[in-house]
Amino acid sequence: MSRLFRLSLGIMTSIGGFVDIGNLVTSGISGARFGMSLTWAIIAGTIAMTLYGEMAGRVASVARRPVFHVIRERLGVRTAMLNLVAFVLLAVLTLAAEIGGLALVLELVTGVNYLVWVPWIGAAMWLVVWWWRISVLENLFGMLGLTLLVFVVALFALPTDWGAIGHGVTHPWVPAQEGHPMYLFYAISLFGACVTPYQVVFFASGGREEHWTAKDLREMRLNALIGFPLGGLLSVAIMAAAVVVLRPAQIDVSHLGQVALPVVEALGPVGLVLALTGFTAAIFAAGVECTLSIGYSVAQFFGWGWGKDRPPRDAPRFHLACLVAVVVATAFILTSIDPITLTVVSVVLGAAAVPLTYFPVLTVANDRRYMGRYVNRRWVNGLAVTFLLGMTVVSVVALPLIFITKAGQ
Repeated sequence: MSRLFRLSLGIMTSIGGFVDIGNLVTSGISGARFGMSLTWAIIAGTIAMTLYGEMAGRVASVARRPVFHVIRERLGVRTAMLNLVAFVLLAVLTLAAEIGGLALVLELVTGVNYLVWVPWIGAAMWLVVWWWRISVLENLFGMLGLTLLVFVVALFALPTDWGAIGHGVTHPWVPAQEGHPMYLFYAISLFGACVTPYQVVFFASGGREEHWTAKDLREMRLNALIGFPLGGLLSVAIMAAAVVVLRPAQIDVSHLGQVALPVVEALGPVGLVLALTGFTAAIFAAGVECTLSIGYSVAQFFGWGWGKDRPPRDAPRFHLACLVAVVVATAFILTSIDPITLTVVSVVLGAAAVPLTYFPVLTVANDRRYMGRYVNRRWVNGLAVTFLLGMTVVSVVALPLIFITKAGQ
């Protein structure tokens, strides 16, 4: 059991990074509209996230430097400042989407308009960041988020045509009614939901909070190699469940409640309770991760004291940055912008910004002055450079696709 809890950072990162509001929505929409033909995007995103997550964790363990400390050292102050501004803006946008998504879950449960819940959710996230120790966050949200495995169970309870599911995975196609721009837009959204930059910042900074060193590389790799693929598995299961139930009924996902319909059909009220529990844990964890990542990035860049388990009097500016992030994100979602549209746009823009965070991590992971004998192996560099080039292409085409497809409408 103690070994299981030692993996909780990776589990929480996977639950709140992969299967947050972004992946819940994009996996549900993609399954309903494209079948399993976009599974490759989740697989590619999972491999990329695992690769760079392990790299960032290794840098944090061996060089004992968090991500934004590294970015400032390698890129210089001016370039790193641009990187910081882009990261914070996108992380706040993502945080707003998480707050709105959790409000939609509460609307589904209570019938009360989601906007009523938004201020309370923002306050709850801030209080959790302020008071709870990081070990409590990891264990609680990591374990509760595992209830999303109910989507895997539902696939076996439903009349699933496994042959058709497998054929859709291995033979991608573009539905005639969708077109290539729409297909590419949702491919980028799925990929972006897997590789959001705040995951890297949270995972590496969390490792520093747990005082990882080179002696802890095995534990770190277990967190990365189990946690991130687990998130990918859950994403594929959500997509497949939508294929079985939503696609035949021609249900186009426009509300979070529709993502849970396959579980309700398979397992009834018990399945619904488990799904909503998983939704709540995943989205709340993602909101906490976003909030902490903003505080981490700002404090690390400016050289301030930081740390989730440091009391506010010892790291006041770190906690202030977290508070400002929550307030701004809460105010933004209170403008009544549609949380689902905001979610889709945020993951696509996040995919476009990935190279800004990942390139410095790759650079330092190959620098023997920092890493000594723990530099990347050749095959790791080959994969990492391939993904980075792909991410660079994504960053170029993402914004035009938002306008061409009207954000996937």
